Amino acid sequence: MIRWNITIPEKTNRAVRTFLARTGGKKGDLSRFVDEAVRKRVFDLTVSEIKGRNAEYDQQQILELIEQEVDAVHADRS
Repeated sequence: MIRWNITIPEKTNRAVRTFLARTGGKKGDLSRFVDEAVRKRVFDLTVSEIKGRNAEYDQQQILELIEQEVDAVHADRS
């Protein structure tokens, strides 16, 4: 595990800690909450980036390419 030192607004701190206390939070829940939030944000940004990069392409064509690649991987595993 890596230790982070972060600074957040007092209002955010109070909101998160109040939420955790209200939902029966225990020791370590704040770290898990932050980890989950960061992972979700990174995922959302990655998806948005990929969507932007692929916006010019026909969506049906993209889905067909994905299906072909998945089929190829399955064929290699057989």
